[in-house]
Amino acid sequence: MDNKIGIKIGPYYLGKTLGIGSFGKVKLAKHEVCGQKVAIKVLNRKKINFLKMGEKIVREINILKFFIHPHIIRLFEVINTPSDIFVITEYITGGELFNYIVERGRLSEEESRRFFQQIISGIEYCHQYKVVHRDLKPENLLLDMHLNIKIADFGLSNIMQDGFFLKTSCGSPNYAAPEVISGKPYIGPEVDIWSCGIILYALLCGILPFDDESIPKLFKKIKSGIYAIPYYLTDSCKDLISKLLVTNPLNRITVKNIREHRWFQIRLPKYLLFSPVKKSVNSKEILAFNDSIIQTVALKTTYGKKFLLLMLQRNEKNFLTIMYYLIRENVTPFDMIIIENSCVNYKDQKKNKKIVSEQIDKINHKKDWSLGIKNIFCNIAEILFEIHRAVRVLEWKYNANSSNSFHVIVINQSVWNKKNKLKKKYFLSRINKIGIQLYKKKIVIF
Repeated sequence: MDNKIGIKIGPYYLGKTLGIGSFGKVKLAKHEVCGQKVAIKVLNRKKINFLKMGEKIVREINILKFFIHPHIIRLFEVINTPSDIFVITEYITGGELFNYIVERGRLSEEESRRFFQQIISGIEYCHQYKVVHRDLKPENLLLDMHLNIKIADFGLSNIMQDGFFLKTSCGSPNYAAPEVISGKPYIGPEVDIWSCGIILYALLCGILPFDDESIPKLFKKIKSGIYAIPYYLTDSCKDLISKLLVTNPLNRITVKNIREHRWFQIRLPKYLLFSPVKKSVNSKEILAFNDSIIQTVALKTTYGKKFLLLMLQRNEKNFLTIMYYLIRENVTPFDMIIIENSCVNYKDQKKNKKIVSEQIDKINHKKDWSLGIKNIFCNIAEILFEIHRAVRVLEWKYNANSSNSFHVIVINQSVWNKKNKLKKKYFLSRINKIGIQLYKKKIVIF
């Protein structure tokens, strides 16, 4: 890349085109001071407005702007011009996980486990920021030069809000959960877990568990939840897959349970041992930063090491901290990047979560909702059906004396046996009652 002839955007010299998307090109670029390579998405404003995809672009940028995780693609900065938006991200050289699987066929359990551990770590981080990806598939999982996972393409992602269910049917049909293709309301994490199950199956088997050229037939297979598990997989691996690909989201395994599963725990790297966001982190704690990289940045600029260290500790977004992370992403041995040190402290995490939510709230105007269903014209039978289904699965009971169809009382009765020294049995019971009140709204038509 020649700096003399390249077009310059901010501190970056643009190079060759890496790909062409719906809104513009993706170009290779180099930072003029530190010389590190980056990928720049050139998004044309006219095309974005014509396709009415402004919400999608803004949402993806606002989400990635505050994400710092080894297995999520890093967004360094965004440069705006009257005609284009330049999104500067990591330059990933290893291609897509999809191509990796196609070239090699099914992978070993050892290699599949390594990829899966990294994917789950990244998704857990997203969920703790109340972000659901909704489009997880091997095409959106990139590989760096050391074959480490980088989760990308957050265009279909959304923010989970208390009291609101998501209902948009999106993502690739082959990787979509049954509740998504059925148009049912969902919270968010459970649909990402299903997609992770499909990806794990593809890694281990080289094929998809549910596949058909006909979309209606494909949807029928997904809803049935019937698939073949190859004989060559270990019992613990089969057990995990069976818990991931559960059609009922209430019974589907959670990220916490995945982390505790014996198959997942095998050879789990030290930097992935714990949850990426640790609430026990003291807000006054000074995180560890690479002194040699700070020295390198100081030598290339007129600013001192102490000033740069202060900017990093404050999690400031400026050209100095961007240079630091650009160099670190390229020179730091991967297994030395501890997630705890890759994230801001807990105080800043709470601040960032609030900022992300505020940014998304500007796009997603809150609507009236009933049991998380954002539709005032929703049939009452649909809501009650979901309540009935949940109660049956949880094996709870209804109060038969409910006053009307809009007021439901659900009872959960737990019973324990306890023996005293005289070996007499005592039955201790605890009853939990949950009242669900549904309101009919008065609709005025002008």
